Amino acid sequence: MPSSVMPTSSRPSGPQHPAAVSTVALRKSYGDKTVLDGIDLRIPAGSVFALLGPNGAGKTTVVKILSTLITADGGQAQVAGHDLATDPQAVRAAIGVTGQFSAVDGLITGEENMLLMADLHHLSKREGRRVTAGLLERFDLVDAAKKPAQSYSGGMKRRLDIAMTLVGNPRIIFLDEPTTGLDPRSRHSMWQIVRELVSDGVTVFLTTQYLEEADQLADRIAVLNDGRIAAEGTAEELKRLIPGGHVRLRFSDPDAYRGAASALREVTRDDEALALRIPSDGSQRELRSLLDWLDSVGIEADELTVHTPDLDDVFFALTGGTDQPNQPKEAVR
Repeated sequence: MPSSVMPTSSRPSGPQHPAAVSTVALRKSYGDKTVLDGIDLRIPAGSVFALLGPNGAGKTTVVKILSTLITADGGQAQVAGHDLATDPQAVRAAIGVTGQFSAVDGLITGEENMLLMADLHHLSKREGRRVTAGLLERFDLVDAAKKPAQSYSGGMKRRLDIAMTLVGNPRIIFLDEPTTGLDPRSRHSMWQIVRELVSDGVTVFLTTQYLEEADQLADRIAVLNDGRIAAEGTAEELKRLIPGGHVRLRFSDPDAYRGAASALREVTRDDEALALRIPSDGSQRELRSLLDWLDSVGIEADELTVHTPDLDDVFFALTGGTDQPNQPKEAVR
């Protein structure tokens, strides 16, 4: 597997949506350790982009650079149409950031946390209370609004954290491992929040080690390894990069099964199940070619299923299997 792979179908072609985030040759080192070694990204507005990678791969460093918390050593970046180096203040005004460690102050109530954030955004008291009330309702925190935030569950704190981020009405939100440590119910609740944000036109930049999370949410996924983007594409494009994909044909008629088995090349037989396994990348072109061939020779399968490697396989293939990605219990296969 080459160190840097991008599916051909994922390369830009034709008219493109405006980029919410774009980087060219972004670099960052700490002493003699290179953390980012030339990162190129283009994230369309109103989409979810997921950055995957092992621990220490540089995911949080990317977020910190793009949110102006630290500066890059080289390269160029634009966020919300503003150059990161020359107009960082405009970038800060357009974004919101939520990390894996909550910024919520546990000693004050959820409502007070929200009003404090409204003050920081220079909203009037009336407007601050209006925005706070709306967000508390949206994130199902009305009943807990008057309680100290330290009494909240992990999922409630994370919802409050994102609600606080939305006080400034950002069009781009960076979520740095937002569901780390949450139980499955809270994680799924966060997924729904992300989907609602995107339906409102917000761009979400998500870093995560939960592979199912990226599969569920992201329009595009990039895998970061050794300071470089090892691959980028949709979840389905990435899965097709890894060997092991196949089409399974199952027959109820033994004669049809034997005829197909003798006619097809590079096929694995399962005589007990009357099933044939044919190597395939699962692409529409390959499936159409297979179906046309079956039709031309008069072979009719009772069932056709497409099997592609999952993101676990992609992760291990692209990162050398050096680090076990976190998997929520219900996602383990």
